[in-house]
Amino acid sequence: MSGKDVTFSVKGMTCAACSNRVEKGLTRLEGVEQADVNLATEKATVRYQPETVSPDQLVQKVKDLGYDVETERVEMEIQGMTCAACSNRIEKGLSRMEGVEKATVNLAMERGQIVYHPAMVDVADLKHRIKSLGYEATLRNEEKEESKQQNKKKDKQTQRLLFSIILSIPLFLGMVHMWGPLRALVPEVLTHPWLQLLLATPVQFWIGWPFYRGAYRSLKNGSANMDVLVAVGTSAAYFYSLYVVIRGEGGLYFETSAIIITLILLGKWLESRAKGQTSEAIRKLMGMQAKTAVVIQDGQEREVPVDEVMVGDQIRVRPGEKIPVDGEVIHGQSAVDESMLTGESIPVDKGEGDQVIGGTINKNGLLTFRATKVGKETALAQIIRVVEEAQGAKAPIQRLADRISGVFVPVVLAIAIGTGLIWYFLLTPGNVEVALVHLTAVLVIACPCALGLATPTSIMVGTGKGAAEGILYKGGHHLENTRRIDTVVLDKTGTVTSGEPVLTDVIPAGPFQREDLLRWAATSEQPSEHPLARSIVEGAKKEGIPLGTTESFEAIPGFGIVAKVDGKDCRVGTRRLLKERGVDFSYMEDEMDRLEASGKTAMLVAVDGELAGVIAVADTVKETSAEAVRQLKELGIEVWMITGDNERTARSIAEQVQIQYVRSGVLPTDKAEEVKRLQQKGRRVAMVGDGINDAPALATADIGMAMGTGTDVAMEAADLTLMRGDLRAIPAAIRLSRYTMRNIKQNLFWAFFYNSVGIPIAAAGLLAPWLAAAAMAFSSVSVVTNSLRLKRVSIMESES
Repeated sequence: MSGKDVTFSVKGMTCAACSNRVEKGLTRLEGVEQADVNLATEKATVRYQPETVSPDQLVQKVKDLGYDVETERVEMEIQGMTCAACSNRIEKGLSRMEGVEKATVNLAMERGQIVYHPAMVDVADLKHRIKSLGYEATLRNEEKEESKQQNKKKDKQTQRLLFSIILSIPLFLGMVHMWGPLRALVPEVLTHPWLQLLLATPVQFWIGWPFYRGAYRSLKNGSANMDVLVAVGTSAAYFYSLYVVIRGEGGLYFETSAIIITLILLGKWLESRAKGQTSEAIRKLMGMQAKTAVVIQDGQEREVPVDEVMVGDQIRVRPGEKIPVDGEVIHGQSAVDESMLTGESIPVDKGEGDQVIGGTINKNGLLTFRATKVGKETALAQIIRVVEEAQGAKAPIQRLADRISGVFVPVVLAIAIGTGLIWYFLLTPGNVEVALVHLTAVLVIACPCALGLATPTSIMVGTGKGAAEGILYKGGHHLENTRRIDTVVLDKTGTVTSGEPVLTDVIPAGPFQREDLLRWAATSEQPSEHPLARSIVEGAKKEGIPLGTTESFEAIPGFGIVAKVDGKDCRVGTRRLLKERGVDFSYMEDEMDRLEASGKTAMLVAVDGELAGVIAVADTVKETSAEAVRQLKELGIEVWMITGDNERTARSIAEQVQIQYVRSGVLPTDKAEEVKRLQQKGRRVAMVGDGINDAPALATADIGMAMGTGTDVAMEAADLTLMRGDLRAIPAAIRLSRYTMRNIKQNLFWAFFYNSVGIPIAAAGLLAPWLAAAAMAFSSVSVVTNSLRLKRVSIMESES
């Protein structure tokens, strides 16, 4: 047989040795005839014998060699699923395809995410595979089209339910007629066999057709789902009743089959309404996106759809309008409401050079900005993507439910058949009618729907709740694992503290006035770019002190600066800088020591050879840091602080926020080692940071938490992002994880409870089939409703 060719992208090669290594590694595989790896195009073309080696094995070999293979991700709407067995079957069917790396199907969202190698399989192949499994798949539509399709589906579902209710009510009343005391209230005509057949038939075969279709597709692919149980149970009741009508004697069970179908449809209708609320967070985020933008072209304003905005376009935003895309302000002053992003209600002042984010609201000024990120690159679009992926991901706890649901239906079928046989041969010998009723009750009450919905609905609501509070989990497993954290490690600068030094103390010496001291210091530091210098200048401006003229300026690294201000010789810096000029500062030594002991950077100021005073700046602790540490301790979590600062400064900051455990003088490269050291002691560690140097530690920790006010690198390495600069989001994230897992366990308990209690009761003959249908429908609705309770919990306050 002739070989087949496959081409795929190889990422991570840096030189010819890399490409040679990949070529040799692939060639050594049995079944590979030839492998050509092009370093320039980063592509590998392989001719192979498909009966000996598969494309997936080729990809795995490249990965084993230390390189990566490019994949694409597609999201599809999948129609026709009814329970966990359906989603599991689609996942397995897709995963077995060559070129599919991962397939995740979310029953609650009716959506599938597929990671695939585009060189081996395309979207059309994926859709064809899903269709061959008996379901319909379409690429995710735009928001309006998706909403239209959903509304159409809901309307059709409502119409079918109403029609089923109308036809089932007379059948139910006919059953009521059989109860002696109520017989006089119901017309006897409703008990006529042919009328009941006429009413039950459209319910069974028109309204109930989706159950037959689903059962056929399921059995055709060698598995069984909820549709099989419903189809078998209702058909048994219907066809036995049809036999009785033709024969002319015996009890009728048309009302059983019709009411079962109606109640299941009612349960699905209630369930779909409740499930719609679980994805409310995504709809809210999407609603924040602006639809149009005012672009300035050739000096003229032109309103265009936001999709047409390009990087570099100049955009104008008036007061009260949404900022359409991310950008940098080039003209204007305003305050921008960024609460949708950070949760902070106070608007943020924006001016020339400041960054603005798409979806935020311009409050009171005219802004013109240059677009820097558009489309899927904007901060809001990426937040939506993170939340969607987290909602579509499976938590580890769901594996239990998946394993059980995979064997659940065949076991139930066996129990139902066994129940029927026991009643027919042992308990009521020869009575087909009784055996049939109890067999149907077992089939109907044992539905795996609740089991399949237990985890994904809670994950959807939990991640949505987190997004609303500015907490973005990157996946369901991170949401689950966060609850296990027992140690939180905080980076100091930019995490516990604001990360920006500010002027804190101005202490004049001798005859000098405070205002004069600050004016000389700020004027001297004006030409400097050093963060400490900027904090002094900003402090003077905030106090409204006019600055003088800097006639000359010299920065002396490690010592300070020397400048001439308004004809005066000024020096700002260390003790050594003033010693060189012979300035006596001995009487201010105690003040210097006090300031430095409190974690501040103290600088001496001399004017014309005389000590003018001391100025101190500090990276101030965030207002909410101490409260966050207190809440973490209440949750039973040990809090550490890691910093590169000296021990005295580190201890001072730690004391302010009541952190007991401190590691000072830690180099950026050693932060990950400190995390490992704690892990080796058996601690489950969450690392919280905001800088590039925090990225290795964030990746090493059991849970990495990046402050959204920090760098993109830190956020990429982290498992969840805290969009606010508020450390109280850390205990909030842990609480939300605990609440969500508690909710999932409640759901799983109820799902198992219904079946473990309901099946024996039905098998014992103590449950009528229509009551079993009502219980089954209620189980799914109760699980989804319980998940929705998460929307109302408060995570920004202490656990009770």
